[in-house]
Amino acid sequence: MKKYLSVLLAVFLLVLSACSNKSSDDQAKTGDAKHPAGTITVWGWDVAAATMKAAVENFQKKYPDVKVNVEDFNSGDLYEKLTVGLAARGNGLPDVVLMEDERIPGYIHQFPQGFLNLNKLGYDKYKDSFNPAKVASVQDKDGNFIAAPWDIGPAGVFYRVDYFKKAGVDPNSIQTWDDYIAAGKKIKEATGKKMLPIDIPNYDGVFQMMMQQQGLSYFDQDGKITLKSPEAVRAMKVIKQLHDEDLILNNKGWDGIVTATVNGEVATVPYGVWYTGSIMDQAPDLKGKWDVFFLPSFKEGGTRYANVGGSSLLIPATTKNQSAAYAFVEFFTTDKASQMLGFEKYGLFPSLKDTYNDPKFTANSEYFNDSPVFKKFADIVDQVPKIHLTENFAKASKLMSDAQAAILLENKPVESALKDAQNQLENQMR
Repeated sequence: MKKYLSVLLAVFLLVLSACSNKSSDDQAKTGDAKHPAGTITVWGWDVAAATMKAAVENFQKKYPDVKVNVEDFNSGDLYEKLTVGLAARGNGLPDVVLMEDERIPGYIHQFPQGFLNLNKLGYDKYKDSFNPAKVASVQDKDGNFIAAPWDIGPAGVFYRVDYFKKAGVDPNSIQTWDDYIAAGKKIKEATGKKMLPIDIPNYDGVFQMMMQQQGLSYFDQDGKITLKSPEAVRAMKVIKQLHDEDLILNNKGWDGIVTATVNGEVATVPYGVWYTGSIMDQAPDLKGKWDVFFLPSFKEGGTRYANVGGSSLLIPATTKNQSAAYAFVEFFTTDKASQMLGFEKYGLFPSLKDTYNDPKFTANSEYFNDSPVFKKFADIVDQVPKIHLTENFAKASKLMSDAQAAILLENKPVESALKDAQNQLENQMR
């Protein structure tokens, strides 16, 4: 019996030792919060993925035991793979994923346990490092960071300096949308060019900018639909007036906007700051012929600021290397040098406010009429109104595009079209 017990004890100690060694091996592979280690996979697309790849070298100087694999997908493919993986409870998901801000509420609604609460990992200490509108777009209803802010798109009106000069229009005189329409009529008469491009049946981005100027999205802060609100009616009536005056070029999608810009078919393009990169890349021969002013307001002294686009980083809850994933997210979104990489190489405008005192932000741009174009945008970041994004953003945008087409192409009354859009959205949300 004593011999039997001795054998059992030896086996028990052997198993215990093996388990202990395995635990030590696992910890060595993943490290801990202070010393993360191991390998993580990051999903992104296009220039965003390229920026993250470029940032890995600096990241590994601080975290040499973490290997980062950045996988570059078409954005549509990324979202499809992400949705399938979340539905399969984590099968095939990365450790970090890039996501456009407008899509975050939809994913959080559909997969409430799908992503880590970054507050619990300490990210809330960076709240004041970003502008309030960006922070609001990456928090849940309880104020927790679900995503870490990356790039943003403060909006302005890019304009052709030569067209304005030929028409005798001073861009500084454009303070309101009424001023903008009056200027457009003069420019069209002098140059034959229309004022702005809009893909009427498919793009309600100008409407979105106008709504944010008024502190709203498709929903107010209480989540109530705003498609037939006084603010929505006001915005759409301005767009209708632009159309009635034949100042809108009905282009086709993104390629249509770029083509209109390159070919000089429009005098202005209201868009996010990131469009600077597209203009410089696609129309290098137009150096000095573009500049920017802020969005017109609806009344004298009104808000002239909005945001177009922006993306952030999330950590799927199924990550097997939380420490390394969080280390990358924290480093990439709060390290000034990493943020400047995307700005300098690809025109991605960072949301990290510490970057705005960099000389590259304050310098004049030879391409943009030798003006401090990026400083102009940096100066308004904190003044962009916060808006409420919900999981129904995409539905609302599609219905608003349909309403815009009905108003501009079928001559449907503004109030009637917006009322119908709101009713349809209410039905879809039920």
